[in-house]
Amino acid sequence: MTRTIAITNQKGGVGKTTTSVNLAASLAHCKKRVLLVDLDPQGNATMGSGVDKRARSATVYQVLLGLSTAEAVRLRSEAGGYDLIPANRDLAGAEVELVGLEHRETRLKAALAGIAEHYDFVLLDCPPSLNMLTVNALVAADAVMIPMQCEYYALEGLSDLVNTVRKVRQNLNPTLEIEGLLRTMFDPRNTLAQQVSAQLQEHFGDKVYATVIPRNIRLAEAPSYGAPAVNFDRGCKGSQAYIALAGEILLRSGLAQAA
Repeated sequence: MTRTIAITNQKGGVGKTTTSVNLAASLAHCKKRVLLVDLDPQGNATMGSGVDKRARSATVYQVLLGLSTAEAVRLRSEAGGYDLIPANRDLAGAEVELVGLEHRETRLKAALAGIAEHYDFVLLDCPPSLNMLTVNALVAADAVMIPMQCEYYALEGLSDLVNTVRKVRQNLNPTLEIEGLLRTMFDPRNTLAQQVSAQLQEHFGDKVYATVIPRNIRLAEAPSYGAPAVNFDRGCKGSQAYIALAGEILLRSGLAQAA
């Protein structure tokens, strides 16, 4: 059964795309069939998967507007070992165009319905804002993963995001749940980071992943080589953390024995 996870946080620079790309590659390494959907007009997940966003004439933009199908647009990320529905700058205009369309909140869900069954996991890399693209992801998803840094402003933004998830659950997707909170760019020497981490665990309990993603230069370098870090340098601490995260997700999903 397919598990669709929206990876989102309206705050930028929290490691959302790094998480999307490296989790996709880690799950693929565990012999799972994975589709990554890039919903960010910056197209960073596309580039980080080794695909030139500038060379793509058909992207998720055409899929959302009904100009093409998800099956026709998807391609293989050889660098990541998973399938990808790419994005580029064209997507920036999609939100304005979606406003005037029927069923605007459910277009991604409808588009993925035809191919989702071919995958164990569909990961949705959302833009760093709570816009119509993010709403489409939340409606299409079974669950939400929230990557976040352990700092004060992150807690403030987390409250807004949880409220948005609650509203989407009430009005558009009654089965939507929070898959988990992922602590990223974590520095254990930072007292504030430790305090915020403790607060997260106190308030969200087992919704906080046991896996913590450390600050790691190799994670930052990998996109410039057009590959997920877990394939670029599997032995680095960042890669090992994402491989552990994949194992934790498989365990939660009851798929660990099949990995």
